[in-house]
Amino acid sequence: MVTGLGVISPLGLNVEDTFDALLAGRSGAAPIQRFDASKLDVRFGCEVKGFDPLEWISKKEARRFDRFLQYAVAAADQAMRDACLGETVPEPHRTGVVVGSGIGGIATFEEQCKLYLTQGAKRVSPFFIPMFIADIAPGVISIRTGAKGPNYCTVSACASSAHALGESFRLIQSGEADIMITGGAEAAITPLAVTGFANMKALSTRNDEPERASRPFDKTRDGFVLGDGAGIVILEELEHAKTRGARIHAEVLGYGMSADAYHITQPAPGGEGAKRAMENCFCDAGVPATEVGYINTHGTATPLGDVAEVKAVKEVFGDRAYEIVVGSTKSMTGHLLGAAGGLEFSICVKVLNSGAIPPTINLEEPDPECDLDCAPNVKVERDVRVALTNSFGFGGHNVSLLVGKYEE
Repeated sequence: MVTGLGVISPLGLNVEDTFDALLAGRSGAAPIQRFDASKLDVRFGCEVKGFDPLEWISKKEARRFDRFLQYAVAAADQAMRDACLGETVPEPHRTGVVVGSGIGGIATFEEQCKLYLTQGAKRVSPFFIPMFIADIAPGVISIRTGAKGPNYCTVSACASSAHALGESFRLIQSGEADIMITGGAEAAITPLAVTGFANMKALSTRNDEPERASRPFDKTRDGFVLGDGAGIVILEELEHAKTRGARIHAEVLGYGMSADAYHITQPAPGGEGAKRAMENCFCDAGVPATEVGYINTHGTATPLGDVAEVKAVKEVFGDRAYEIVVGSTKSMTGHLLGAAGGLEFSICVKVLNSGAIPPTINLEEPDPECDLDCAPNVKVERDVRVALTNSFGFGGHNVSLLVGKYEE
């Protein structure tokens, strides 16, 4: 069961503001403010705006915590409060933390490398290693909350937080935990990361119109837009949640995963790996595909990726694929990499409880190969009882998660 949601995104500093902005079709893309990007080929992204770490952590922690960790802590605190768990968990040994990050503290890594190269070894911070390693997020969250159950980090590129959610779901199913704090965090809008993605031709280059750059399923799409933030969720065993009188947002129904075993960055032909992840998810859930009303796609706006995912959806759903809203909120949030799954799972929960589906903006000239209903440019009012979210990562990692309305 989902009993808590916490979000830090390019569109808002909580889940409500983020979802309202999504329904309004607002883009989070803008010229990069965090550093001077004027000499880079790509000079824009979907940065988190207005975030003050001191609302969540001390000044000392703010100096030592990489931005991705700051986001993770803030989103986890929100989720804990939303679940009415307080600052510390009531049953430490039955509460775990699994949080994913595709890249971890890359800003810290870049900064410390510069210090080493320009000022020598003694200038490198003794906190360098614990500041940048990806697993520091679940580590710090467990320290802050007192959670002493299963604790680790999932690192599978853009599938990282979807894997974290799925593994947390399994840990509760197996009886190893009653509560899991899970999701992902990322802060990879840095000079080196932007340059790396740009040089591999993965990013859109629409520097003059950043708000129109992320164009999933559009014929003129030219790559994704980097985003950052965090999406953290509280998952809880049903009877445990009911016993303590928790508000239940939704029910996790299934988890499926697969590997492409094909290429380091390109999807398998025809979305074969994505297809198997979705099929495995439905098999795990024991829920027929006919129940799904909304798919939050991976939908990054890459030429190959969007087509492969649409083909996979058609393979799984057949003719019914044309009756489902198959949208991409990355058109507004950008691609949060390892945090995408946590954010987009939270969006699915909001869709289930609001009766509204965010649009896919910038969809002006649909690709003929992407001919499903992507809610182009305008939100859709629809009662959705079951939603599917997909996350796929470099290296061929595929994850699908199924979430449904909770009915007593």
